[in-house]
Amino acid sequence: MRRWIAAMALGGAAALALSGCGNPAGVDGDLTDDWTAVAEPKSFVPPAEVCYSADYAETAYLSSFSPVDCASSHRLETVFVGEFSGAAASRTTPPAKGSAEVRTAYAECDAKTKEYVGSDWRNGRLWLGVVVPSPQAWTGGARWFRCDVTEVANVEDNGDTSSRTGSIRDVLKAASPLSLTCYSVKLAKDSSIDTMPAAACNKAHNSEFAGVWNAPDTTYPSKSAEWDRFHNECRKVIAKFAGVPNDGNLKYRTGVVSLPGSEAEWKDGNRGVRCYLWLSERTVNRSMKGAGTNGLPIQYED
Repeated sequence: MRRWIAAMALGGAAALALSGCGNPAGVDGDLTDDWTAVAEPKSFVPPAEVCYSADYAETAYLSSFSPVDCASSHRLETVFVGEFSGAAASRTTPPAKGSAEVRTAYAECDAKTKEYVGSDWRNGRLWLGVVVPSPQAWTGGARWFRCDVTEVANVEDNGDTSSRTGSIRDVLKAASPLSLTCYSVKLAKDSSIDTMPAAACNKAHNSEFAGVWNAPDTTYPSKSAEWDRFHNECRKVIAKFAGVPNDGNLKYRTGVVSLPGSEAEWKDGNRGVRCYLWLSERTVNRSMKGAGTNGLPIQYED
């Protein structure tokens, strides 16, 4: 029966041809040349300049993509989305925390965030992290990285993240509530910093943020000699901030607090060290910016 049906179909086609009937108008008889090419599938790339109510996570999953209006309460803001390239893009898995690929991405995020907020983001109560795609997304072709910034309660005490309303775009272009200013340092029994709460600069305080030292690609400090290098570099920042000579007497004018990020952040590429002057024997009720030698007199000599 199957052969008979086939033969009948062939016979019908032959009869159609013999009867002189052609293709309908607009049909050329080629069923393959008029189809639109199917576009190559593309993996999802998150947008920049959006906010999230969730806390920072170093790996992003599509299921967690839930942006909110930056005018509403949120914890994160994506300031830039970049792309891994070269050898980094040829990996079979996403770059791991602390890898050379993440450090390269962090450097780009660092620069883009400075542009976005209007100053070095370390001048304010801000924290920057790099987010990479999930392993599943990476396998599907995702090669992006996200630069996420969050507001923190107090960078000096490793403060918790804070909810905020409003974008951080240009938030540090001028003085703002996020700017780092003056502090009241309290020491623990072992002479390490116990607490460092913020204080109004026109009220009694013994410490003030002076600026940022951008360290070279070196190891995270753990030994006294390594910390001494950090303190010496921060003294240069303090001298410029206060308008005093960077000489052998500087250590008699003010102490120094050098605050890099955590060791994990250091491995990810955060080389910015926050520098603070510290008055161990007295308090002041004004900013020491440009105070000069009268504002920071020599307290004692050898």
